[in-house]
Amino acid sequence: MDTKTASALNRLRLVSAPEGVSFLLLLICSVLKRTTDFNAVPVMGYVHGSLFVLYVVFWLDAWNRTKWPLGRAALYFVLSVLPTGGFFAERRLRREAEDSVIAARARKELKEGVVEA
Repeated sequence: MDTKTASALNRLRLVSAPEGVSFLLLLICSVLKRTTDFNAVPVMGYVHGSLFVLYVVFWLDAWNRTKWPLGRAALYFVLSVLPTGGFFAERRLRREAEDSVIAARARKELKEGVVEA
């Protein structure tokens, strides 16, 4: 995996949790709007919408760079529209990024070993 691909995965991972938090806060604000005089839905709607758009842009970039199968790409998209899904996406993306770094190091060591031999 090259550095641009790793960066794309990290960007997607870093926006996943805040997007998930903003979704939960938007749901809470929606309930509060209907049960109290507190109305933060317009503000939280803007925050969540901005983070969601950012997530989709980063998702498309990561999908393009990693060449995920359609199923995995769809999973990351579906997780973005489920409450708490962003947290699961962040965990899976962290694991995937760590695995790709380990694989890249192994390929590099193998390549260097072949050159030295």
